[in-house]
Amino acid sequence: MSEKNECRFKSKIGGQALVEGIMMRGIDTSAMACRLPDGTIDVETWQIRNGKSAPWFLKTPFIRGCFNFVITLADGLKCTMKSAEKQMTDDDTEEEEELSGFEKWLSETKFWKNLEAKLEGEHGKEYMNTITIVLCVIMMVIGVCALKFFPALLSGLLGKIGAPHWAMAIAEGVIKIGLMVGYMWLISHMKEINTTFKYHGAEHKTITCYENGLELTVENVRQQSRFHPRCGTSFILLILLLSICIGMVLPWDNVWLRFGMQLLMLIPETSVGYELIKLAGRYDNVLTRIISAPGLWLQRITTKEPDDRQIEVAIAALTPCIPADKTEDKW
Repeated sequence: MSEKNECRFKSKIGGQALVEGIMMRGIDTSAMACRLPDGTIDVETWQIRNGKSAPWFLKTPFIRGCFNFVITLADGLKCTMKSAEKQMTDDDTEEEEELSGFEKWLSETKFWKNLEAKLEGEHGKEYMNTITIVLCVIMMVIGVCALKFFPALLSGLLGKIGAPHWAMAIAEGVIKIGLMVGYMWLISHMKEINTTFKYHGAEHKTITCYENGLELTVENVRQQSRFHPRCGTSFILLILLLSICIGMVLPWDNVWLRFGMQLLMLIPETSVGYELIKLAGRYDNVLTRIISAPGLWLQRITTKEPDDRQIEVAIAALTPCIPADKTEDKW
């Protein structure tokens, strides 16, 4: 066995692409690195609970998945908002635009004037963060409901022409996958999202370089694959595939009952999906390759080849998360 192969290992460090930046979560340290408008890289680090000090519900298999998923979403949203704020400069000014009739009416309402007063007040930043979080949660709920309800509603129409339940379930699954892949493909053509997907690729490449035991240099990272089995994209797709499997046995008598049961099934779907993605990150065999295959395929859309400047940001985010004793980071 070569020296290079002997240095390879499976890391527990994971990350997320942000607005012109990357967040990495290590064993006991998390870090966020962002490329600022002046070209410099800003790095923030903070301590997190490691496996030993974490509460039982964050460590127990098939229970930890839901809780870790919610925590990851919250941390990711917080870091995304912070990274967006870092792109603002003192020279940024709002251009005056001619208001439409509705906008003029809205600006004169008591609600809007009170909201503006709060945003301009001492706690304006906190109010804005709260509003942003609420809007993101609302959009997330709408997205989940759309992915659960409309496929069931459309597939239910097949039942009216005599299609068997298994055919309706397959049609529902095809619609779900089509909606998700289509959405990912569409947003990938937006300039800002395309840039974020490049940071996503830089995140994967940097973690892979670290796992291969190579020095974290731009040249070494550039040569790595942008696809990684332990990825949030793969996790979401696994949950979707699990929902399709569970949907095969759910009743079709009432579309609203089916929709409610599908929402409840999010808990076991998330829990099982979490264990599968950890399994894929820990081992490399026929089973884990089968588990990883759909997510790796979807990553062809959600990751793009990064440039050297984006790789530099990924290296800056990963470096503080590497523990002094690397054996702590091995599965």
